[in-house]
Amino acid sequence: MDSSVKGNPQEFPAGLRFAFWTCVTIAVAVVVRRVVALIFPTTGGPAQMARLDAMFAGHAALTLAHILPAAAFVLLSPFALSRRSLPGFYALGLWVGATAYAMSRYAVGGWLERSAVLVFNTLFLWELGRSYLLWRHGEFGQGRRWLIRAIAVLLGIATTRPVMGVFFATSRLTHLEPRQFFGMAFWIGFTINTLVIETWLRSQATPVGL
Repeated sequence: MDSSVKGNPQEFPAGLRFAFWTCVTIAVAVVVRRVVALIFPTTGGPAQMARLDAMFAGHAALTLAHILPAAAFVLLSPFALSRRSLPGFYALGLWVGATAYAMSRYAVGGWLERSAVLVFNTLFLWELGRSYLLWRHGEFGQGRRWLIRAIAVLLGIATTRPVMGVFFATSRLTHLEPRQFFGMAFWIGFTINTLVIETWLRSQATPVGL
């Protein structure tokens, strides 16, 4: 992107770049694992994981309709941030957001998880829409700024995974089951990503990007 464009973004610091690619890797790995579990269901493994696999298998079509486009959105996000436009990227994000609402009907963590999805998915769609409108009006620097926010929120689903891992690892001590801690993990993961990216964006003197 031409440096003469108003609001031309600066590079992310190394720490945020590492966090971004870590989240991308986790998100894609989660999708691959879920697809494999749906295609080749097994009866072995921990009981908690088996119950989760069975639950997702109960609405496999919706699950695939959400996670495959979400994986594509995540993989395309670096390219979307490196150019002024990427055909279909915003439409893909809209689809991901719409299917996330549908998936919340089957929230493992009940209303606590569902509330996190409703809040942060709505935030994601609002930021994505604002980015699109800014880009359409030629305000590319500001458009990227809002796109960064939207992508960071979406990648919050990846940040929930290590949090869930802690809950799973300590379940023998806490006696918490997935239906009890999934909601907490969702709120923690999405909140971390939202606060980190917002804090960094506000620390910059000019609009920034990846």
